[in-house]
Parts: sequence; C-alpha cells; structure tokens
Amino acid sequence: MPGRPRARWRDHRSGALSVAATAARDDAAALAVVYHEDYSADLPPGHRFPMAKFRRLKEHLVDSGLAEAGALHRPQPASRELLAGAHDPAYVDGVLAGRLDERAVRRIGFPVTASVVARSRAAVAGTLLAARLALARGIACNTAGGSHHAFAGHGAGYCVFNDVAVSARALLAEGAVRRVLVVDLDVHQGDGTAAMCAHEPRIVTFSMHCGSNFPAVKQRSDRDVELPPGTGDDGYLEALERELHPLLESADPDLVFYNAGVDPHGEDRLGRLSLTDAGLARRERTVLGACRAAGVPVAGVLGGGYTHDLDALVGRHAVLFREAARALAG
Repeated sequence: MPGRPRARWRDHRSGALSVAATAARDDAAALAVVYHEDYSADLPPGHRFPMAKFRRLKEHLVDSGLAEAGALHRPQPASRELLAGAHDPAYVDGVLAGRLDERAVRRIGFPVTASVVARSRAAVAGTLLAARLALARGIACNTAGGSHHAFAGHGAGYCVFNDVAVSARALLAEGAVRRVLVVDLDVHQGDGTAAMCAHEPRIVTFSMHCGSNFPAVKQRSDRDVELPPGTGDDGYLEALERELHPLLESADPDLVFYNAGVDPHGEDRLGRLSLTDAGLARRERTVLGACRAAGVPVAGVLGGGYTHDLDALVGRHAVLFREAARALAG
C-alpha cells in the first residue's frame, strides 16, 4: 500500500508500565497471549453458553506449544473509571453492585452474579492489554473478548461490557493511537460496537455477518456486509478480500481490533454461513496478512462459538492463535 509506513508497533505506555519494555524481556518472536482465570465464570448447569471453552482454550494453547503457561499475560480487572469511559456510568454501577433489574439480566442472557461480573471486568482488561501488546509487538491475542452486543447503557446477547469499544476509547483518550479499525467477523452483527462508536470518527467499524441472524434489529456500522445463509468458504473469502484492503487504506488505522468469532462455521449452533475449518484458517490468514502487509498492529479477540463439541470448538478458536504465531514468524 503506497505511502503507508511499515512497522508501526512501538513503545506505548500505561502509567509507569511500558508494555514494549516488558515485551523486550520476552522472546520478541513469540505470540503474546492474554488470559485470566476469571474468564470462565460460574453459570447454572445446562446453560447454553459454553463458558468452559476459555479455560480449555488456554490449556490447548499451552499443550500445543502456542503459549507457555508461565508467559501468559494476566490483566488486572477493569476499573469503574475505565468502563465508564465508554459505558453509561449508571449502567456500570448497576453491574458492579449487582443491581440490574430482571429485564436487563434477561437481555444479557445469563445471571449477572459476582462471578460473571469478575469475568466481564477481566475480559475488558484483557482486550486492552492485548491491544497494548499488539502496539509493542505487532500482534497479540486475548483468549476472551469480542462482547460486541453490549451497548453503552445495557448488555445483550451474552455480553455485559463491550471490551473493544472500551479499549478503543481508552487508547484514543490517552493518545496511544490516532485512529482505530474494528474488523468484526463474528456471524452476528457487531451492533453494540457500531452504536457505541457511531459518534467517534476516529473509530471505524466493519461488520461482515449473516444478514438473517441475531440481532433482529441491526445497527449501522461504518461498513456492513450482510451475507446470505450458506455462503460457504469461497463466497465468504471473496467478500472479505474485496472489503479488507480498501478499508485499511481509507481508515488508515494505528491499530486493528479483530473479532475472530468462529460461529460462521457450518457446524456452529448459532451460525449459518457454512464455513469449514479450512475456511476459518484462510480467513485468519487473510486478515492477519493484510494487516501485516500494511504495517498495522492487530489485537485479536475471541468472539462467538457455540458448538456442542467443546474440543472441536476450542480447536477452531485456536486457529487464530496458530495463524497469528505464523504471521509473527513471518
């Protein structure tokens, strides 16, 4: 891409902590992986949300050599001030105090217990930490996040706080980045992210999703691509490649947040786009390769995935980390 500077990742500081200095003490070629034990909250038995996938994913990454148990980056829980930088302070206070009414809890989709609150705060902080690490290293991935159905004043669709919107606004506020691009490839539209970032021109939102799927009422991203059910690998990748390079050019971001939901997979309970395992791998290579070629750091977040077979689901989520490690290795 002519005129775009290469290798933008550099020293970005948070208080006295330099993420770049921390990264320099580690293996510079290793993928930075963010994890917190609170990512797996307690839910009622039989709940349809696969909460166990977060712990199992961490174990899979360590067992497969994609991450080292002693080198995982552990975030500190998001503060009220951080959350209120993007969310309605009254909503933040209601969540933190456990004072949401029944309708608000029902809209989220699971009980907002102390365990769920801890998970939500950790996931937001994990995405922000992944973003800081990406700015220092080029790519970093959170083993949670992608809670794109959370709006400023309410949660929805298993999302309490919107980790990407909170993180993007925090980085902009402190001057760590000038512009941000959100690439959301979850099968569901990133409606909450679109709404929360609609009046912030420095955040460009892109959502490519199944048009006939949740949410019933869509929001307006800066760029939305609605795909029909059964699109399949080839049609999906053609659409993505057609959109991605012009977006990187026009948005001119200092950082990309990539929501790598695996629910477009053909075997996912909530997805309808019929991607295969090979298609998901091609998708990750396409996004990461385009960002690397453009010199733009990428913070990957997990997004959705709802297959009953937990091993298969974890394997699909792990593709992002495998392809990110390959992209870093060059």
